[in-house]
Amino acid sequence: MKIVRFSFDGKARYGEISGTAIQEIEGEPFRHIRLTDHYYQSDQVELLPPCAPSKIVTLGLNYHTYAKELNLPVPDAPLIFLKPSTTVIGSEDNIICPSTSAMVGYEGELAVVIKKPMWRVSIKDAMDYVLGYTCFNNVTVRDSQNHDKQWTRAKVSDTFAAVGPCIETELESDSVIVETFLNGKIKQQGNTSDLIYSIPEIINFISNVMTLLPGDIITTGTPNGIGVMYPGDTVEVKIKLIGTLKNSVIKN
Repeated sequence: MKIVRFSFDGKARYGEISGTAIQEIEGEPFRHIRLTDHYYQSDQVELLPPCAPSKIVTLGLNYHTYAKELNLPVPDAPLIFLKPSTTVIGSEDNIICPSTSAMVGYEGELAVVIKKPMWRVSIKDAMDYVLGYTCFNNVTVRDSQNHDKQWTRAKVSDTFAAVGPCIETELESDSVIVETFLNGKIKQQGNTSDLIYSIPEIINFISNVMTLLPGDIITTGTPNGIGVMYPGDTVEVKIKLIGTLKNSVIKN
């Protein structure tokens, strides 16, 4: 099932999308999914980010090939940091480059959407807490990242968490190809089979640090090939079965 979040008559709703048709879901899709008899066409609604997370937990250095590219040792535990909800945008929204930065980078990732409150979850039970998966662009100010000793300033500007276009509930996440394109040219291509820490291991680790809530997002790290984008560029993160997350880059 492909779940989208959309606005109609000023109200945010969820639905299952098939082609251009959207069948509305009763309420939110986290506890249960009940389809209504209300249908919409995608050109009748405003598509929103597919969920509204209270927080986003992102991972650094979680692909073996990326660690090798940077000539860094494999971390002995997942490297996590937070993005606030104010960073979230959807597909077709604009990424805004801060006027104070000359180096804004893309990081294409597979993201996990949580479906129920989670605290101290075992590796064995971790996948029971997953609603589905979506594409994610972990936008980063490279000059701040290189200058600061921690990454908060580099990661938390408005529009720095592009998510979408949908939540796919039936994806087999063990071997997923994640691709990033800049102006139509491929820049990143990784496979989740190369992850240093698996998705159940990531969920277990994070849930022993903090509580996660329905709609929260966990990203799984970016593969090698990160780079810089500039105003006027178009960046796309593509994952088969999920679709394409597409954003234009503009000046502040």
